[in-house]
Amino acid sequence: MFFKLNFKQLNADAQESAGPDLSGEATTATTTAPVEAAPPSAHDDFDWSVDKRNVTSYTKEEKEKYEKVYDDTFIQITDGEMIKGLVVGVTNTDVVLNIGFKSDGLVSLNEFRDLQGLKVGDEVEVMVIEKEDREGHLNLSRRQARITRAWERIVEVHKTGEVITGLVTNKTKGGLIVDVFGMETFLPGSQIDVKPVTDYDQFVGKTMEFKVVKINEAIKNAVVSHKALIESDIEAQRAEIMSKLEKGQVLEGTVKNITDFGAFMDLGGLDGLLYITDISWGRISHPSEVLKLDQKINVVVLDFDDEKKRISLGLKQLTPHPWDVLPESITEGNIVKGRVVNIEDYGAFLEIQPGVEGLVHVSEITWANTPINAKEFFKLGDEHEAKIVTLDKGNRKMSLSIKQLSPDPWNDIETKFPVESRHKGLVKNITPYGVFVELAPGIGGMIHISDLSWLKRFNHPSEYTKVGEHIDIVILSIDKDNRKLQLGHKQLEEDPWNSLQETFAIGSVHEGTVIRRDDKGAIVQLPYGLEGFAPSRHLAKEDGKSVAADETIQFMVIEFDRNEKRIVLSHTRTWEQAKVEEKEAARKEAKVEADKTRKAVKNVQAKVEKATLGDLGALAEIKAKLKEEEKSGGEEAPKSE
Repeated sequence: MFFKLNFKQLNADAQESAGPDLSGEATTATTTAPVEAAPPSAHDDFDWSVDKRNVTSYTKEEKEKYEKVYDDTFIQITDGEMIKGLVVGVTNTDVVLNIGFKSDGLVSLNEFRDLQGLKVGDEVEVMVIEKEDREGHLNLSRRQARITRAWERIVEVHKTGEVITGLVTNKTKGGLIVDVFGMETFLPGSQIDVKPVTDYDQFVGKTMEFKVVKINEAIKNAVVSHKALIESDIEAQRAEIMSKLEKGQVLEGTVKNITDFGAFMDLGGLDGLLYITDISWGRISHPSEVLKLDQKINVVVLDFDDEKKRISLGLKQLTPHPWDVLPESITEGNIVKGRVVNIEDYGAFLEIQPGVEGLVHVSEITWANTPINAKEFFKLGDEHEAKIVTLDKGNRKMSLSIKQLSPDPWNDIETKFPVESRHKGLVKNITPYGVFVELAPGIGGMIHISDLSWLKRFNHPSEYTKVGEHIDIVILSIDKDNRKLQLGHKQLEEDPWNSLQETFAIGSVHEGTVIRRDDKGAIVQLPYGLEGFAPSRHLAKEDGKSVAADETIQFMVIEFDRNEKRIVLSHTRTWEQAKVEEKEAARKEAKVEADKTRKAVKNVQAKVEKATLGDLGALAEIKAKLKEEEKSGGEEAPKSE
């Protein structure tokens, strides 16, 4: 520790006379602070009013005067204060600084690495970290002084928006570290450039310009941006371009980004949108079919909005509309080839050439008058030949036909498919009321659900056949004007109901199986493939229960209608009829017995000429018995023994 005493030992008289001059001999100080009370020292008991000759010479006023002169030779400092210091010594590890305090300070030589050739006599700025630590040392820091000054400048440029220069020192998570005025700041990856940056290493070691975009006073942290400078330049260019922009103007642009709905073009600082429908006169599914990233093309300005700074661009508008330059080969009646570019329920659009499309309506696909699904017939991208039916250049419309490429098969329908002729057809479609069958390309008809089978009733035709299967048919009728054929399938065989009328006569009993059961009754499967219906009231059993589904039991035919193809059955009648027949048989048997007894009585009367009392008694008993039997036989037949 170095102490600087800047006055001479004088005797009392000399000190009194030289007192005014001592103030001029004080060492120079960079700052002057109010005098503070001196801390206690080991020599507080020393009497400074007595000189070395032990002669008292100072008065009280003189003592106060000289103490003030001595105190003024040192500056007053506080912790955290910024102050200038003079280099008075340089060692291998430290730099000795004189700041005009009662002791010199030591600063690590590492804090001066940015100053090449530091030497004694140089002046540097430092911060007072602690003016007197526990060991009495003066603790200074040049690094903290630099950071403080750097932060003050950063705060100032953040307010003014001034452009600053910084050195990118290293890469960190999410961005880069930039040295600005000797202080580390953060450059986020998103603020490096207007374009996304993935390789941060390419910027390390580069000196770049930045703007301070965010500061945090609490932790003294700053965020800088290079992107903000680029955007400022772009904004200036954008304003200049917008001021000169006109509709119909042709500009050169670079494809900046490609999306599903279009491409963004860089017009030299200003972005514009080239919508997908304005790229080509023909249909494209994605802009990448025509454009590539970084490709330079000429585009025309279709529209722009000064406030929203939006520009709509067009590429196809630089060439004539294809409908305006149609070749002579595209005319009504000619055959053309086109690619399927769109399919709707009502038909498909074929692209004859880019920007020129024609519609093939569903009615022009086939000569058949059966329903057809365009989405099943056409596939996107497929090519088809078609005949131009109508052409309207003014409204840019064209109707096409595929079926007219071949002769109308209905012209000679009676020859190829006469009534009652038999054929095999392909099931094309099934509806709740019938089956549509294709006999030949463009020729088809329908089998009504009632014409599928003589014996079975179907809830839906799909219970009998499926789409894609082949089925035998017979032509029932032809409607040439409406292009309709009535087909039949059951008519391939004779009507079995004519021969079954005797077999299933009313009152006949047959074994049947209940295949369906509901509240109304049951559907019963009978022999020979027939089905009958038993109402609910006719399903009661003799034990009081009801016939259940899948149960096989006896049924009696109570109605047979050949014309309506209907059989009504009853299980209840089977056991009720048995009871009636049993009673009738008993009654007949009783009558026979009565007749036999009556004849026996007559025979006895004829043999006996004169009756005895015993005979009369026996005869009376026989007569009574006959009357009783006749009476009981009329009311209830006796049980057979």
